[in-house]
Amino acid sequence: MSDVDFYLHISQIKVQGANAISGPLSYGFPALTGFLGAVHALERKIRFPVSLMFDGVLIASHECRVRRYRPHAFSDYTFNQSRNPIRKNGETAAIVEEGKVDMTISLVLPIRCADYDDEDWLNDNEQAFCHWVSQTLQQQRMASGSVFGIKSVELVPAENLDQLKARLAPAFILVEARQELIEITRQLQQQSPDATALDALLETAILHHIPEQRPTRGEDKEPTVHWKTASVKHGRGWLVPISVGYQSISPLFEPEAMQHSRAPYYPSQYVETLYSLGRWVFPYSLNSLDNAFWRMNSGENGLYLIEQNGN
Repeated sequence: MSDVDFYLHISQIKVQGANAISGPLSYGFPALTGFLGAVHALERKIRFPVSLMFDGVLIASHECRVRRYRPHAFSDYTFNQSRNPIRKNGETAAIVEEGKVDMTISLVLPIRCADYDDEDWLNDNEQAFCHWVSQTLQQQRMASGSVFGIKSVELVPAENLDQLKARLAPAFILVEARQELIEITRQLQQQSPDATALDALLETAILHHIPEQRPTRGEDKEPTVHWKTASVKHGRGWLVPISVGYQSISPLFEPEAMQHSRAPYYPSQYVETLYSLGRWVFPYSLNSLDNAFWRMNSGENGLYLIEQNGN
């Protein structure tokens, strides 16, 4: 069956200590690969006599708190670090800088059934399947964090997808904003022809403070100076830089060929992070939730890209 048969709504997952460093240039909310990886791991653990595929994930954030600190309002933030236990010889172990985040999120997973028998099985065993999902997710990692609680898990018929808008709120859903990145790049190129998409990405993190002279009443009084804050994000919503996959920078090596690989029994490849823009939107701002699901492509030509259908 080619179409989605059900949607699995996993409500308010409490995750502690997730990886806040989403790429070499960004931090805050975990990378998309952390959620797609958790969904893929859950799919591989299905122990029921049924053939199901989890085709992507919708991510809704209820709360996100980065573990960071700054001594006063004018200093930079630094990550809160944990002290590792001392070594066997009594020496202090080195601190490896890590960024952690505590968050509460909801996920919606499209489920595709291999045939009508699998669809009937889900209808007949919905409670057992949802209970298994809840128990299994709390036994595995999500974006390197630990799952400490799940409010509820429910199976939603495909035709009732948009009814989840009310159940996801209050939250913000992460959607793709690639078109805004293209428009900002063109805007910068009008001022500087050499501007690139990377310049546009960095521009979204910049605030410009511009002085303006305003006339004052009275002939003898000089104009006063007022400062105006401007950003390319103005009028474009809540834009955030996000990592959207990887681009290969080396050939694909055979198993056991790459040294220090975490999974040496699989083919390995050197890659670099791909960046784009995302936007946090309220559920009711979307015409349909159908376009808010992130999916990984097949990895052809060394491009491992996470995309949405578009909004």
